[in-house]
Amino acid sequence: MPRPAAVADLLSAVFHGTPTEKRLKEGNIWLLWDSAVGKQIASRARPVSFRDGTLTVAVESAPWMQQLTFLKKGIMEKLNSLLGDELVRDIYLKAGEPEKVISRRNQEKTRARELSSEERQKIAEKMNSVSDWELRIALGELMTRHMETDLKD
Repeated sequence: MPRPAAVADLLSAVFHGTPTEKRLKEGNIWLLWDSAVGKQIASRARPVSFRDGTLTVAVESAPWMQQLTFLKKGIMEKLNSLLGDELVRDIYLKAGEPEKVISRRNQEKTRARELSSEERQKIAEKMNSVSDWELRIALGELMTRHMETDLKD
């Protein structure tokens, strides 16, 4: 039996060439942040959102915000290097407690919505492209939850 494939690799293959592929890459920003900036900066500044190439980072104090202003270019280069793609084109720094900003976002209420027949069909098509039945079911559940849930702005 060949070595099992990593879920990240499977998701990349399933979503290759779709907008979801780009969103998966963007999600890696949060996973790579500590490696890109180091422990000292990571404890004082955290990414909170990413949109249209701009990464918004919450920074705990004005002195750190000023310091990060000078380091923005290097941080963007390091993140893009780790991501293997030029996703981050700008960094917007905003004042805020990094951990509090993160926990507040995680506590936002979500609302489920009914999926359209087109969305259900799209999920079914993606599921059918996966041969392993357990992975197929997990992928279907993941895509369904993702499409049903809308974060409040």
